[in-house]
Amino acid sequence: MLIALIARDKPDALQTRLDNRSAHLAYIEETGVVSQAGPLLNGDAMIGSLIILDVEDPAAAQSWADGDPYAKAGLFQSVELIPWKKVIG
Repeated sequence: MLIALIARDKPDALQTRLDNRSAHLAYIEETGVVSQAGPLLNGDAMIGSLIILDVEDPAAAQSWADGDPYAKAGLFQSVELIPWKKVIG
């Protein structure tokens, strides 16, 4: 099941993002459930994340989201988990 994780950073949280980026990328690598991922941008500034998870069910997506070092560091103002269907690409 594909689930889109759309997370918006808290205002003025760039340093939190930068401080936890290597742990976040390592978590993506270790868990092996991320199909695609990248930051949301406002100009050149990173303001959030879009991550496509390939997981068994919504509970697994929530568990992954809760374990993300960005989430643990309090980076996000909001997180949405939305079932997603790949049509192109």
